[in-house]
Amino acid sequence: MGTVNRFEDLKIWQSARELSREIYRLSGREPFVRDFSLKNQIRAASGSVMDNIAEGFERSGNREFIQFLSISKGSCGEVQSQLYRALDQKYLSEEEFQLLYERARKINVGIANLITYLRDSGIKGQKFKESIVEYITKNMNE
Repeated sequence: MGTVNRFEDLKIWQSARELSREIYRLSGREPFVRDFSLKNQIRAASGSVMDNIAEGFERSGNREFIQFLSISKGSCGEVQSQLYRALDQKYLSEEEFQLLYERARKINVGIANLITYLRDSGIKGQKFKESIVEYITKNMNE
């Protein structure tokens, strides 16, 4: 994994953003756009995928990041289920469905891999580093 300084550097966040953008585009077409409930749900779920990756990253703690990644993973599954509903209502062609479903599946796998990486690594997050430095500095001055 390369250096990551911002959530925007995460490939998984970039992929989630692309999925959300495509969901917005396709759900803005007729007749999908008139199914307010499904349109709003799938847009919210696709946004939740990328938003929870970002929020977890900004928390700066490993455990919190994993928790938000788990929420993101769940939202990705929600998008996959909603894609079936859109297909069944003929809001999406089979080809569009397959493309979006496969994107969401890859994102879900990527999130799972990132969770595993974080759990297996010794990374604790920036806030833990700061608290350790603060503790050492405080105790050295006493």
